[in-house]
Amino acid sequence: MQLGLAALVCFFSFVRQTECAPPTCYSRALGLSKEIMTLLNKIHTYQRTKTCAEVLPTIFLDVHNSCITSKLRDFLYVVLNHPSQYCRERPRMVLLTQKIQNLYNIITRICYRDLVFFTDDCYAIDTGLSTPHFPDDRLQLLQEDR
Repeated sequence: MQLGLAALVCFFSFVRQTECAPPTCYSRALGLSKEIMTLLNKIHTYQRTKTCAEVLPTIFLDVHNSCITSKLRDFLYVVLNHPSQYCRERPRMVLLTQKIQNLYNIITRICYRDLVFFTDDCYAIDTGLSTPHFPDDRLQLLQEDR
């Protein structure tokens, strides 16, 4: 009886530690974009891939921005058609290509219409700086205050 009770307590302690809810499209896209940004940072700082990163355009992924699909497509094109064969074969570059393809497929096919885009600021994806977007009536109030 004691052994059964101990096994039951042990089982429930493991169940409590695991995630019970499956990942949603949003959580997977958000997590994958963070993984890509971390991997890009490593590629830019790692000695063997630093020269490969010089060709890559700067990108700051935001799954809430509607420009992400076109920017991911362009970035994927650059990575796939890198001028150096050495760079295309580097393990981190191959991993980057796979992750970008996965994120692009998730956003455009799997989670199509499930993701909500809050902004349409392509400048923010290129530079990482978000410009505030005010509606026309709010902008008029801001100008009148000055």
